Amino acid sequence: MISPSIKRALLATLLATALQAQADPIPTPIDQAYPGTIVMKVDASDTAQNIFRVRQSIPVAPGKLTLLYPQWVPANHGPSGALNQFAGLKITAGGKHVAWRRDNVHVHAFHLEVPQGASQLEVEYQYLSPTDASQGRTTMTQDILGVQWQSMTLYPAGYFTRRIPIQPTLSLPKDWQYGSALELAERKGDDLVFKTTDLETFIDSPLFAGRYFKRFDLDPGAKLPVHLNVVADNAEALETKPEQIEAHRNLIKQAYKLFNSQHYRHYDFLLALSEEFGGVGREHHESSENGVKLDYFSDWTKSEAGRALLPHEFTHSWNGKFRRPAGQDVPNFNTPLQNDLLWVYEGQTQYWGNVLASRSGLVKLAHVRDVLASMAARYDNMAGRSWRPVQDTTNDPIVNARRPQGWNSWQRSEDYYTEGALIWLDVDTKIRELSGDKRSLDNFARDFFGIADGKRFADFYQFDDVVKTLNAIQPYDWAPFLRSRLDENGPAPLDGFKRAGWKLAYSEKPTDFLKMVEERSRSADFQYSLGFSVGAEGKIEAIQWDGVGFKAGLAGGTVLLAVNGRSYKPDVLRKAVTAAKTDSKPIELLLKRGSHYRTVSLDYHGGLKYPRLERIEGTPDRLEAILQPRK
Repeated sequence: MISPSIKRALLATLLATALQAQADPIPTPIDQAYPGTIVMKVDASDTAQNIFRVRQSIPVAPGKLTLLYPQWVPANHGPSGALNQFAGLKITAGGKHVAWRRDNVHVHAFHLEVPQGASQLEVEYQYLSPTDASQGRTTMTQDILGVQWQSMTLYPAGYFTRRIPIQPTLSLPKDWQYGSALELAERKGDDLVFKTTDLETFIDSPLFAGRYFKRFDLDPGAKLPVHLNVVADNAEALETKPEQIEAHRNLIKQAYKLFNSQHYRHYDFLLALSEEFGGVGREHHESSENGVKLDYFSDWTKSEAGRALLPHEFTHSWNGKFRRPAGQDVPNFNTPLQNDLLWVYEGQTQYWGNVLASRSGLVKLAHVRDVLASMAARYDNMAGRSWRPVQDTTNDPIVNARRPQGWNSWQRSEDYYTEGALIWLDVDTKIRELSGDKRSLDNFARDFFGIADGKRFADFYQFDDVVKTLNAIQPYDWAPFLRSRLDENGPAPLDGFKRAGWKLAYSEKPTDFLKMVEERSRSADFQYSLGFSVGAEGKIEAIQWDGVGFKAGLAGGTVLLAVNGRSYKPDVLRKAVTAAKTDSKPIELLLKRGSHYRTVSLDYHGGLKYPRLERIEGTPDRLEAILQPRK
């Protein structure tokens, strides 16, 4: 029985919800042309205070109107619109103030009444870019700015965004240069006047600008040009060698050999080299945002660990932007996305990103093999696989939204990326095995993503379409093959390595590539021995659930001060782990967490363990065949 008081409370809630919906309905988007063109002007010249000042002129008719601020950001896969950084909203019509009210439930919506006789609204507000890392990713510095239009755009509800025309103008700091997929109508000094486009294309076409800028043609003479637009903290970071640019040109060639199609008018890599501008990797149909460390070109050998980023984002022009999961077919930026096929969207892109990094020469083949070994070890040791299948991690952009986690190996995160890549290695090698190495996942790339060469608009698919294409390439029970790997909590999907002629193994020395990664990140990896890593300044990180450190009571927020009575340094701990192989005494760690100090004993004597791949004698080396450049 429900008590009378609970009944009254439920009825009151239902009544309030019904009244809210009746009083402030948000128009359902309809596939119809918006009557007029939004004119938008963004002043991005205030790099001292990180403020973007925005003005919009919106054609309207008298009556009720709802303006929406984008909530669901497609490349982020979740409701990550930066509404908290939107401020100063003022609306006028004919010079007179127009009152607005935020929706009580859908807080990204603003309701107002357009007065009689008004045909246009003047809207003014600011986007307050983070001034500190605690507020979010830095998108504006004294030398670089990144314009993500979804963070500074309001648009009228009731229309598909691809049917809303918009004509944008951007004011840059004096004499700065820029890169973007947006097409320029004219430049007036530091004002960039872009051609009118639709709101969906506009939002999907970010811009990088900077005091120090260079543009490289990656496909000279092509009808559909591809440019690498680079901004940096200083001019020296822009200096390149011919072989470095040639590796990026090889990326374009190898991608075309793989997909045998293009689905853009032109493509613009936006690449920021910086120690201040926030790191980023975000896909768009005709461009991509890429933020890496300042030494990308200047210390070419050490920057190799970050050079699979551009191949990944370029692959997205085919996988994720041209071919999209059906759940991504939404009419506007305030309709929820369904992410159940992200293991294709991101997982196969992660796979091709590494493959193209090798085929192009951006990353050495042997080092890509080391990357795959790290991926295999991660999931071979992930305790969270015992309760949470990789399919469920496609919900993480909504569940966790990339917030820090205390127990990543148990909670899991967006593992559809890297575990998804292992599944696609599994598929690739299975096709090769069944076909006698006559066919491979390259055939899938051409037949699935390479269709309709020249078509720019999205083509949507479902799980059955993926299975159908695989069966057309190589008949097999692909549906249960995929579903078992996606839905079950068994062992990590490592069968692809065995078919490729390799197996996961551990040694006491890291591979050269993993050693480079450690040095670059200023970390020390003990995950497969002591069950944790140690980051910069001795911070304990990546604690393995049920690992040696976990069982000793280690938790996040802990700093390692000393090992067996000696001040902590990575080599001190490495030597202690090695010495413990022949010494029955436990390893003693002095730890600090908050204001508390304690000593922890690790009774571990197994030595150092670092993942690598080892050849299986007498088997074909299919991994070599996968990673070799195509002629």
